[in-house]
Amino acid sequence: MVVNFYHLTQAPLERILPSICERLLAEGARVLLVGEAGQLARLDEQLWTYAKDSFLPHGRARAESQPILLSTEPEPVNGATAIALADGLWREDALRFERAYFFFDTESLDGAREAWRGLRGREGVEPRYWKQDDSGKWVQGP
Repeated sequence: MVVNFYHLTQAPLERILPSICERLLAEGARVLLVGEAGQLARLDEQLWTYAKDSFLPHGRARAESQPILLSTEPEPVNGATAIALADGLWREDALRFERAYFFFDTESLDGAREAWRGLRGREGVEPRYWKQDDSGKWVQGP
């Protein structure tokens, strides 16, 4: 399973997450988006308004039917195969999914480093580190 570490240095999560969710849905995946309650309210709004001509089907109610489920708990009640940890807190439950996306910023860098060390060399887990370059393009790091 692949764990994508996204180091948010140039753009906030609200600008990055919709495009990743859009790509996952296009591939036929269902997504579980995990964060703290206040953050989920902001992300809920952003997923509705991030682009004038796009819509990402998502919600918190009727969990089983949501292609993108917003939740404070890492339980894939919507049948998600991908999890996005939006609050900078690593959860071992993320390893139950086919793909994990772990978003962190400078404030949560120490926790991300600890999670990275815990996953490197672990059988069946491939951690990948992504960071934005000066132009805002995502590049994979070592």
